Amino acid sequence: MAILYKADSIYYKETFQKGLAILVDNGVIQEVGDAKALEAKYAGVEQKDWSGKAIVPGTVNAHNHSFQSLLRGIAVDRPFLEWRDQALYKFSPLLDEDAIYTGALFAFGEMLKYGVTTVSDFFYVHNGGNDTDEAVIQAAKDLGIRLVLARTMYDWNGAPIGFQETVQDAVQRTRSLAIKYQGDPMVDIHPAPHSPHAASPEMIKAGHRLAQELNTPFHIHVAEEMFEVEETLEKYRLRPVHYLDQLGVIDERMIAIHLVWLEDSEIRLLGERKAALAYCPSSNMFLSDGVTRIPDLLQSGVRISLGSDGACSNNRISIFEEMRMCSLLQKVTRLDGTCINAKQVFDMGTKVGGELLRLPVGVIQEGYKADFVTLDLNDLSLSPKQELFANVVYSLQPNAIQDVVVNGKTIVEEGTLQSVSQKSIVDKVDRLFDKWR
Repeated sequence: MAILYKADSIYYKETFQKGLAILVDNGVIQEVGDAKALEAKYAGVEQKDWSGKAIVPGTVNAHNHSFQSLLRGIAVDRPFLEWRDQALYKFSPLLDEDAIYTGALFAFGEMLKYGVTTVSDFFYVHNGGNDTDEAVIQAAKDLGIRLVLARTMYDWNGAPIGFQETVQDAVQRTRSLAIKYQGDPMVDIHPAPHSPHAASPEMIKAGHRLAQELNTPFHIHVAEEMFEVEETLEKYRLRPVHYLDQLGVIDERMIAIHLVWLEDSEIRLLGERKAALAYCPSSNMFLSDGVTRIPDLLQSGVRISLGSDGACSNNRISIFEEMRMCSLLQKVTRLDGTCINAKQVFDMGTKVGGELLRLPVGVIQEGYKADFVTLDLNDLSLSPKQELFANVVYSLQPNAIQDVVVNGKTIVEEGTLQSVSQKSIVDKVDRLFDKWR
């Protein structure tokens, strides 16, 4: 069913414009143009009048771990490895299908309220099969968020047993899941060898081969912590990026996560091979990882999107927040207020995320998916309206986000989740912790 959406202002062709409307049919933006002309052209079509609001593209969360929302607030203010052991590893034996579903419902529900319409969930608690992966997918479907399941391939024997798989099992299970959801308009499956630390050379190469076979990107954590750099230097006499290059996996399919500890030669190589980055600035700050050299990576040609990472290492899961954090962190680290700008970080959180995930999202344009968000123009955080774009990036507060449309369906209306009630999600989380006690 076609719907004509009108608002006071629409972010179209990289600027806020007045007097426009968006025609949506079958989950796709069919036309954007003069509101009066479209009203006349499509007389009789249902109209949605969002007076007092602006429409912007839905944001793309290019890296998240949904189950980690359950662990938010646990083991805070700790060094990285201590945080990992006391939060992730300690609670992983409790993460059955019900817990994974609850965590995903919790994470995705919060994201939707904060304007995320597409999420890449880097998921590795497989427990010897695909049932927990299916629980994540079901949660996304129940809520109505667009999902890329970056199915993690993990064979380091120092991790909890539920994370570990053989190379053969990881490939077979990831392939079968990808085939099952091939053609699904709301779900994509990508291989994701965990990292040089937690995936063997054979696992990393197998993940890359599978991405070639499936014609998808592949995701991998790279150089988040100094211990990983030291480990690859000790084992292979190479820094992480050069080690991955020796394996033959650095190309336009790679979406590397973090890339904090890089030397100049690694940055140049990533740019030459057209690799991409999912940058998680708040997580890197929370875990005291370090600061990724974003201006240098951009200059080298690396394409950059934004991710929240898991909600126990951030602890917020808003991409509007990550736009602000990305820009401010780079400016203060460089002591240069011009090293990155609002337009660059807004694009990272919207259209570049869509491009890297190979999805027609993150832009309000004919032929793209009808995934967009309304903002209350009377919210104090967006005034003065003359500086609306800058305010969206640098001052927007979550209460300004009013409506969220995904695939042409209104999932959040006037700040309230429509698909699954917020109270039911909180109740599920509370019951889960009661059981864990």
